[in-house]
Amino acid sequence: MPAIRTVASDEALPRRAAVCVIGGGVAGVTTALELAERGIDVVLLEKGEIAAEQSSRNWGWCRQMGRDPREIPLIQISLRLWDGMNARVGGETGFTRCGIIYLSETEAELAAKNAWYENNARPAGLSTRMVGADEANALQPGCTRPWKGALYTPDDGRAEPFVAVPLMAEALRRKGGKLFTRCAVRGLETKGGRVTGVVTEKGAIACDSVVLAGGAWSRRFCHNMGIELPQLTVVNSVMRTAPIDTGLSRSCSGGGFTFRKRRDGGYTVTHQHYSVADIVPDSFRLLGAFLPALRLDWQGLRLRLGKRFVDEARLRRRWALDERSPFEEVRILDPAPVNDILDEAAQRLKEYYPAFAPMQVAERWAGCIDAVPDAVPVISGVDALPGFHLCTGFSGHGFGLGPGAGKLMAEIVTGERPCVDPSPFRYARFFDGSNPRPTTGL
Repeated sequence: MPAIRTVASDEALPRRAAVCVIGGGVAGVTTALELAERGIDVVLLEKGEIAAEQSSRNWGWCRQMGRDPREIPLIQISLRLWDGMNARVGGETGFTRCGIIYLSETEAELAAKNAWYENNARPAGLSTRMVGADEANALQPGCTRPWKGALYTPDDGRAEPFVAVPLMAEALRRKGGKLFTRCAVRGLETKGGRVTGVVTEKGAIACDSVVLAGGAWSRRFCHNMGIELPQLTVVNSVMRTAPIDTGLSRSCSGGGFTFRKRRDGGYTVTHQHYSVADIVPDSFRLLGAFLPALRLDWQGLRLRLGKRFVDEARLRRRWALDERSPFEEVRILDPAPVNDILDEAAQRLKEYYPAFAPMQVAERWAGCIDAVPDAVPVISGVDALPGFHLCTGFSGHGFGLGPGAGKLMAEIVTGERPCVDPSPFRYARFFDGSNPRPTTGL
């Protein structure tokens, strides 16, 4: 797993808080930070370490481009928050508006990008634009094969996940929030049909509201309470290089590879297309819900049956609050990277951009992306259990969206006017006949 900035934990568990947030990834941390900045007594509870799972393992892209249109208003809020993040947290998150370019080798690829531009970027007033072959090759020079054109967003950005989220967590503590690591929440206490507290492995905390930002663990937590959450995981593999001078600073996708410049002088490199979906018992339970998404992106998803099936089957789906929970049995999901996918990405990158030929791979890792059927996050209360909220299911989009998601979640919890229309992110959409489906992204 990538090295992350360690965040100190508070020691004495409080007896009461106004809000308890479960999960120390970007969604949970930003929600708690927003609440603390409002003067609300908030406690953040993490079973392992801050940002130890997907929130430190992602690509570090903060993009408007290529998103589902339902996410665009929220990413616009997020980027404005990213702009002020260093001052807000008192440290260097690595955020910069580097620009992102999606390159096209064929007319068919270019047509798909143009369709997204016309249907989404233009109506939303994004800075995104289509560029022709000459400008695409000038923006991302040095390729051995000329590009047909590209989709380009000059004010999209990047940040460093392994330091950004821990810095946010440290800011949370400075602003009055409490934070506990290695402190799994086993479940909720309720009275009169609403939330009254959480039960952790170290004791109980009474509270009025709970936010579950559990990433890939959210479905299991909800199931133990009798709440259905359609969610599966996808394994994405990533690598970083040692420092290398290529002259390329824009984040890029095309030709079977993606890359972004890092503050340490190296690059984060991944495959443009491939992720792995492990077949697990929930794959069969949720096949109908996820079939439309599978059909949409079947070429980029490799199905795999192996050890993960057994591991998932062994973890309990039901437990009592005085029993050791699955979150104590597995503190951190740390899947092995799929090396053949990364090898292919590295080979193609070197073929297309010879400036990368001498690159040295310093580290490889993988992360479990929490996905929902329409690939749009759930940022919502749960009507069946007043006081319980979900901030999960980011489907690989969570790091860039994180600040906006935390703001929206905090506004929902406090009853403030929301910064964006929250209806696309409502939990009830999976059960109210809306029949949510993914839309074509890039």
